[in-house]
Amino acid sequence: MKSLLLLLMLGCCVLPVSAKDPVATRIVALSPHIVELLYAIGAGNAIVATTDFADYPDAAKSIPRIGGNYGIQLDKLLTLSPDLVVAWGDGNQPQDIARMRELGLNLYISQPRQLQDVTTELLQLGKLTGHDAEAKKAATAYQQQLQAIRQQNVDKTPVKVFYQLWSNPLMTVAKGSWMQQLLEVCHGENVFADAVTAYPQVSLEAVLLRQPQVIIRTAEAGNPQTVNWQQWPEIPAVKHKQIYTIDADLLQRPTPRLINGLEKLCSVLDKVR
Repeated sequence: MKSLLLLLMLGCCVLPVSAKDPVATRIVALSPHIVELLYAIGAGNAIVATTDFADYPDAAKSIPRIGGNYGIQLDKLLTLSPDLVVAWGDGNQPQDIARMRELGLNLYISQPRQLQDVTTELLQLGKLTGHDAEAKKAATAYQQQLQAIRQQNVDKTPVKVFYQLWSNPLMTVAKGSWMQQLLEVCHGENVFADAVTAYPQVSLEAVLLRQPQVIIRTAEAGNPQTVNWQQWPEIPAVKHKQIYTIDADLLQRPTPRLINGLEKLCSVLDKVR
């Protein structure tokens, strides 16, 4: 459940950075989204190690791996002598983060929870790496593009959406989730927005009762889409062949590529209107 584990919770934990602080030149980036953010500000070449599934841009595929959300090989991390470790507060194991603090490593916790936080992360990483100008440029572009998409969709008719986060068990998203924010930008009406938890497990019967007009599925390694929706023609999305698959990395990673994911999501909903 790579994306589910990576999604659960995204707010920013910022370390103070002064003008006198040396910039980082040997960085360990402990999540795919952190790698993307560093490349987005021109600091990708400083990454000396990362974790599983860090695959964008192509250059990131050759970075050595030292673990994943199941744990970090701290012995390997230490041999790399990093001058900055960027961890994900909810994607890395708490005991690994605690140990890195005990070891006195220069640690920054990336933990974006709102769409706006992508801008904050870019700017903060720019300060830490000496790429302030590139970071400001990337942050401005992201903010302008996000605002443009909001404006383009603000008056559109809402569309009832079922977001298929996981297949077995069948899971979706609700209020408090990262995806709920994206659906709201595109004026998608999440049929399970009122669920008790942010990432609820649901039944096929419950989906039928909610009558979504469109079903959005995510494409990613380790998440085969095994639900045969054609067995449920009573669902409007099935009846009218409004079932779409979008690359999960574009929607669920808090990086500038999120703009591409939003454009695809909004475009899909426009087909249903």
